[in-house]
Amino acid sequence: MLMRIAGAVFLALILGGPAAAQEPPMGPLRPDQAAFRALYQEMVETDTSYPKGSCTLLAGRIAGHLREAGFTDRDITLFSVPEHPLEGGIVAVLAGSSRTAKPMLLLGHLDVVAAKRADWTRDPFTLIEENGNFYGRGTSDMKGMDATWVDALMRFKRAGYRPRRTIKMALTCGEETTEAFNGADWLAKNKPDLIAAAFALNEGGGGRTDGHGKLLVQSMQVGEKAAQNYTVEATNPGGHSSIPVRDNAIYELADALIRVREHEFPVRFTDTTRAFFAKAGAARNDDLGHAMVALAANPDDHAAEAIVSRDRSYHSMLRTTCVATLLAGGHAENALPQRATANVNCRIFPGESIEGTRAALVAAIGDPRITVTAEHARGPIAQPPPLDPRIMGPAEKLVARYFPGVPLVPTMSTGATDGIYLEAIGIPVYGVPGFWGDPDGNGVHGLNERRSVRAIYVGRDFLNDLIKSYANAE
Repeated sequence: MLMRIAGAVFLALILGGPAAAQEPPMGPLRPDQAAFRALYQEMVETDTSYPKGSCTLLAGRIAGHLREAGFTDRDITLFSVPEHPLEGGIVAVLAGSSRTAKPMLLLGHLDVVAAKRADWTRDPFTLIEENGNFYGRGTSDMKGMDATWVDALMRFKRAGYRPRRTIKMALTCGEETTEAFNGADWLAKNKPDLIAAAFALNEGGGGRTDGHGKLLVQSMQVGEKAAQNYTVEATNPGGHSSIPVRDNAIYELADALIRVREHEFPVRFTDTTRAFFAKAGAARNDDLGHAMVALAANPDDHAAEAIVSRDRSYHSMLRTTCVATLLAGGHAENALPQRATANVNCRIFPGESIEGTRAALVAAIGDPRITVTAEHARGPIAQPPPLDPRIMGPAEKLVARYFPGVPLVPTMSTGATDGIYLEAIGIPVYGVPGFWGDPDGNGVHGLNERRSVRAIYVGRDFLNDLIKSYANAE
């Protein structure tokens, strides 16, 4: 997912609680698992990277599978726009029996980050099973979940299963690339009734191992930050470099960026992050764990905050963060710079605004010669969904059944997903547990992306049961 580093990524390193046994090898596949594997393989091997791949092609193939399972054209909506013919998506609907229960939505993105064959050990667009892992672009982010959503609807339809609550599925394009057509945004603005739901299930949660096959934690993502870029700029008249002056755009920008580096945004909590720090801290028996619990109880405990913020992931989960990521300056090697700019990338805490964050940067820099401009926003400011027991409860019960002794912890992503577009129209979005990965991130957005074979099959069964649990609830 785009620019995402969830707090859960680090949980395998910081939770010292019970651990499940090391992953046993998979036995022979059941017929339904073999069918699922074929679907997963087709998804991974359909290149959906921007700009050469085609989400539209994959969406059409998914529609064909749904029709084979018994869905009609009335149940399936394929969509794209003329300016972006390769970036289409699909919405499918399995009607429920209740006229009063609001639908649920299964959300996913079909696009993947680009991958160069020359850089990979294996072909990124061939699903390769090796040493207990599936390798290929999208194996983790997020075609395993996409395949699970499609597979679940197909199985439900073929079995004649009619849930109490209508189940909708929206698989879109454009999540991974800012300049691409974003299908989730388009649906929210143009087809809100088509995807209207009481809540949505999405990527962003999941389990983490100790890096050696032991599952330590499962997480439910409940909220996320918003990503926003700002241009920080210094301008001067310039002149000949042989007669320098102190009034230099590069120096002024450098001073400004040092002040940005030194600025700390205030500690903030949502219900989710407060529960996270209290629960994750209580699972430890060390100074960090005690500080996490103390800070959750009292956000003004500066001593506890200093200890917790030594962990970079926790530091980010506690506040808005801003960091310089790009620099440009000057126009000639023998001239004083007339202009120097930097991109400052901020991850804005839920409830804070783009303009409020810009104003905080201006105040921190404290130099009227420096301008700070907010660039085009990726999407709306994230609205944290409630820490709803009707969502957390069924997941906790299933985690206890599938992964005895492994806790389910609510987390807030410090990055961004397509959930922001749905939350903007009143649909709370939750990143579900089920699949799991390793502390190194499994090559997501990088080289040799992978997902444990066992995580795929067990996670698929887990999510199938989780969907049914929500779909049949009162």
